[in-house]
Amino acid sequence: MTAPASPAPNGPVRARLTHERVIQAAVELVDGHALEALTMRRLGSSLGVEAMSLYKHVRNKEAILDGIVERVVAEIGSPADPHLSWPEALRHRAVASRQVLRAHPWAIGLLESRRPLGPGQLRSLDAALGNLRSAGFAIEEAAHALWLVDAFVYGQVVQETSQQLAPPAEAAPAAEEALAQMAASGYRYLDEIAQHALTAAFSVDEEFDFGLSLILTALEDRHDKGSGPTQ
Repeated sequence: MTAPASPAPNGPVRARLTHERVIQAAVELVDGHALEALTMRRLGSSLGVEAMSLYKHVRNKEAILDGIVERVVAEIGSPADPHLSWPEALRHRAVASRQVLRAHPWAIGLLESRRPLGPGQLRSLDAALGNLRSAGFAIEEAAHALWLVDAFVYGQVVQETSQQLAPPAEAAPAAEEALAQMAASGYRYLDEIAQHALTAAFSVDEEFDFGLSLILTALEDRHDKGSGPTQ
């Protein structure tokens, strides 16, 4: 249901301000600029209101940061199918997290630093841990597995988004120059990888799948062999 609109002074009609609109505008502001760009004044300006108007819907900037973290967690979601095996559920979590965090790379630090955790984060973690515990993972092993997969996803996203800072047309010459430098370095193994890169197609999707599959296979093998009694 569309919220009633209200006329802006000397301007076009704008939608009524709500908590949801404030959080959405904050996400869009940070996506378009950077986390450091998020100020109450700038956020208010993007919504066409004075900064003081925001305080009717959010307590302060800290509440906005909590809100945008919860928004990101909601986008990641949780597997809807309760019959997924634990490797399938972990893969689903990893793939969804990568997709969302590539769109919001600024969120990685916030996901790990905001305290106390919001209800969305708590539900997500509880569901992931519950899936592992139900499969017979000991408490410590479940924590290790979840930490490992999340750390892999975060690291992958940081690498991918760092490489995307420059537009492809500008990044290609720099990549070719780096390969040429390795090929002329005189170091045997750098030369090998440079020659390989010149003839092989590189895909970040394939790299992600390779790493994730390796992790899940190792976890499954360890779990099948039994790493200790379930606690």
